[in-house]
Amino acid sequence: MGQDSTDTRGAYAAILLLGLVSLLGDVVYEGSRGIITPYLAFLGASAFVITFMGRLGEFLGYFLRIISGRLADTTRAYWFFMFLGYGLIASIPLLGIVRIWEIAVILVLFERIGKAVRAPSRDAVISIVSRGVGAGKAFGLHELLDQVGAILGPLIVAGLMFYTSSNYNLTFIYLSLPFVMLLAVLSYTHSKIGWRKAFKPRALTEGVKGKIGRVFYIYTLSVLLNTVGLIPFEIILYKATVILEPLNQQWVIPLIYTLIQGTDAPTALFAGLAYDKFKIKVLVLSFILSIIPALLAMADTNLMMLIFAAAFFGLVLGMQESIYRAAVSDFAPASLRGTAYGIFNTAYGVGMLISGAIYGLIAQLNAPYIAVATYVIVTQAAAIMLVIRAKPGEV
Repeated sequence: MGQDSTDTRGAYAAILLLGLVSLLGDVVYEGSRGIITPYLAFLGASAFVITFMGRLGEFLGYFLRIISGRLADTTRAYWFFMFLGYGLIASIPLLGIVRIWEIAVILVLFERIGKAVRAPSRDAVISIVSRGVGAGKAFGLHELLDQVGAILGPLIVAGLMFYTSSNYNLTFIYLSLPFVMLLAVLSYTHSKIGWRKAFKPRALTEGVKGKIGRVFYIYTLSVLLNTVGLIPFEIILYKATVILEPLNQQWVIPLIYTLIQGTDAPTALFAGLAYDKFKIKVLVLSFILSIIPALLAMADTNLMMLIFAAAFFGLVLGMQESIYRAAVSDFAPASLRGTAYGIFNTAYGVGMLISGAIYGLIAQLNAPYIAVATYVIVTQAAAIMLVIRAKPGEV
């Protein structure tokens, strides 16, 4: 009994430490995401470059997880991949010494690659140390701390921008402090957890049963179309930059990004609960809501409209991060769930990449509003028709 209590306390301590690592990581890279768009614009990058490269980073962040996860499982070098992935967050403070947008873009992509490198190994470590506590509790607690960092980061950056009179370089350099703290906590966590937990490979005798059916691919295609039609948040922040930069009020831009994150967190929780009860109906609602951010953001340039666009984007993002992934378990057999998530994440990343290219061109060419409205409505209508055809449980 006493040993079980000690093991449970140790598990919670490990989960909290890993959550603190993620919190500090989010303070740096989620904080920076609120000013990367205006900073690249300040350096001379076009709307297309900013949007496309932002979405390319997201694509790499999802697609490369398949490779890094496989390598981590094969080598069992989970901590190596965690240190490497978190170490690449150094790209963010380094933006403070960059004066050329091309180099800045490369650094931003490095950080996203770091996300892909560390995420599978981090999740594997959490799943191992949570034995006896429960994976649901472990990942829930970790996600809570992660979201605290995602909200705290943009707020800190907004304060730094205000304090430095909108000095991007100093703000990025100041982010080296939480980065150093991150490395210190990660090193301490490794010293406490280390290799005391055995990483046992799955039993080879389990075998693989079942197959991924047609309904899964219909669902995945619907999500890809939904993502292709959803306006990237970079466009919202770029248009806000156009308004706020002449007023030297760039510090407001991270606050708009904070609104996205602040809306995302509670939406993910409530949408997840609603999905358990209403299934496809909640997915259809999410696809319908995906129309609104583009209609608001691409209307006549107005800061209030952009704020509303950010809020609705946060709603959709919260649904994407919860019910979109939860639905995969309804469309794929348990024995092939890993493969299914790999395919799904890749399609999701491809959707982001295409969205970045299309909306980047729309912004660059200043396309007519009617063309934007037609595009977003048609893509989401097609996504809705597909997702209605997908019936949970038919794998």
